[in-house]
Amino acid sequence: MPVILCLPLSIQQAIWSHLLAGEDEQCESAAFAFAKHVEREAVHSFECVDWYAVPVEGFEIRSGYHIELTDEIRATVIKRAHDLNASVVEFHSHLGPWPAQFSPSDRMGLAEFVPHVRWRLRGRPYLAVVTTRTDFDGLAWVADSSGPVRLDGINLDDRLILPTGLSSLEYQDDN
Repeated sequence: MPVILCLPLSIQQAIWSHLLAGEDEQCESAAFAFAKHVEREAVHSFECVDWYAVPVEGFEIRSGYHIELTDEIRATVIKRAHDLNASVVEFHSHLGPWPAQFSPSDRMGLAEFVPHVRWRLRGRPYLAVVTTRTDFDGLAWVADSSGPVRLDGINLDDRLILPTGLSSLEYQDDN
């Protein structure tokens, strides 16, 4: 079943601006959206209801190749999703000249964070999107299994943009 994230164009532009034109363009950035999951016409549709830009002080580690959130930011994101009865959509940036895809470091972070968030939110789906200046890629955990499926696109005010599809679906959950 296809997985589509629906974002108003204004929110997508604000998220991308935060991720790619921040105070320190040498470091990756992060943001989260909160989306309602609706299954309609054989499509997993995620409709954005709110978003949150992670501030510079919200990182334990922040470099051009790796980010790690503080415990406070993780708790804030989970609580906001709980309060909205929404799924979490994670966004982060990659700064190099390469097409968008999740790095080995990203995969390790997802292996740790996704099961925890899904457990805390009683099995709600989780989406992850990596952006570059020119494209994006995404994965989604929608079923009870631990493995992701591809995000098939982002609908921006009825205009579908497509991911690179370069990220591996191999996913190890060692927890």
